[in-house]
Amino acid sequence: MSVASSEVAGLQAGPIAGHAPPAMPAGRAIAAGLIGNVVEWYDFAVYGYFAVAIGANFFPAADPVSSTLAAFAVFAVGFLARPLGGVLFGHIGDRMGRKRALTASVVMMAVPTVLIGLLPTYAQIGALAGAALVLLRLLQGLAVGGEFTTSITYAVEHAHARHRGRDGSWMWAGAICGILLGSAVGALISSLMPADSLSAWGWRLPFLLSVVIGVFGLWLRRRLPEAPLPARAPGRERLPILIALETEWRTMLRAMLLCLPAGVGFYTLFVFVVSYLQTFVHVPEREALEVNTISMMGLLGCILLGGALSDRFGRKPVAVAAMAGLLLSAWPLFDLLDHPRFAFMLSAQLCMAASLGLYFGQLPALLVEALPARVRCSALSLSYNFSVGLSGGLTPLVATWLIQRTGDEMVPAIMLMTVAALTLLALWRTPETAGMPLR
Repeated sequence: MSVASSEVAGLQAGPIAGHAPPAMPAGRAIAAGLIGNVVEWYDFAVYGYFAVAIGANFFPAADPVSSTLAAFAVFAVGFLARPLGGVLFGHIGDRMGRKRALTASVVMMAVPTVLIGLLPTYAQIGALAGAALVLLRLLQGLAVGGEFTTSITYAVEHAHARHRGRDGSWMWAGAICGILLGSAVGALISSLMPADSLSAWGWRLPFLLSVVIGVFGLWLRRRLPEAPLPARAPGRERLPILIALETEWRTMLRAMLLCLPAGVGFYTLFVFVVSYLQTFVHVPEREALEVNTISMMGLLGCILLGGALSDRFGRKPVAVAAMAGLLLSAWPLFDLLDHPRFAFMLSAQLCMAASLGLYFGQLPALLVEALPARVRCSALSLSYNFSVGLSGGLTPLVATWLIQRTGDEMVPAIMLMTVAALTLLALWRTPETAGMPLR
């Protein structure tokens, strides 16, 4: 048998070359995977919350808006590094083990976050301050590129077959908890400090506090057991990502479509809508943030419910119901969102969050079950990060630009409906995998 043929044959083996992952308490695997996503999205929320202060300290300009734009441009750098990070940590996960990838990613996320809190400003070292901030954001982007996909891979691989949906959904919960934690810490520090002190040095505190989460995450992940690695094919084996692109490209393309709601859907409802309510519906910032925060709590509950329901009824029924609901309700709900009454806005966003949450809950298990163990981390990391990094990063910009060009404030609803239709098309070609042995 040729090397290429033996590689492909190896991909069709059992869960991991015939080995089951070592037994471990489900809560331990969930907590170890969840903590990295808390760190990742805590940084996301904190950076956005203090973007004005960061811009003023690292990119001073006569126009405060220019400083803030520069800070958000650096924030976007992290998105650009995600696909590369997905390839890097996917390779580590497939070749060296999921545990090593998880341990390395939590360190690479926590250390740059703390260093941002210690970084000298433009007034102290000049343009080097901005350059150092860009470098640290790049390192964070690399880590983020492998964090979520490796954590869901580990959690689902170590879950009982009847609970893969439930255990995988907790990784999404970690992301939502990280955002809520970052917002809460930012709001608390802002309320306790004078504005001058906050702008001068107070913005550093949330970044420095991340060392606590990072150390706890590292401690948890170093205590994880490692499953046996897949047996390698005889001869000189190619990189896992190359094998995945040759043998699993159809599944990877389908996974990119299945991940679109995680990019377009999430960034429309929980990033763009905050500015949409202020700019087009003309509600105060505080009220827009309150609607967003309550809706995100609802999203968290629906994510966990979606994972549990997919274990009982199957991944596809839950996913199809969620996307069909979004397709049919996005237009009337966005029209309701356009009414500047708190109850109307909250009801509309909560209903859309429910559809997304149910879909997100089953997605980790669906993606992991669709791919063979030997290239699972590499294939999943590239597919997820390419889809979510590109679509999510561009969604607020595209939505704003289209509204300005067309004058139609229902553009976000059309975007959500389009994504729901594409996802339903991908689900039509996706086999049901709930309860079946992992490839």
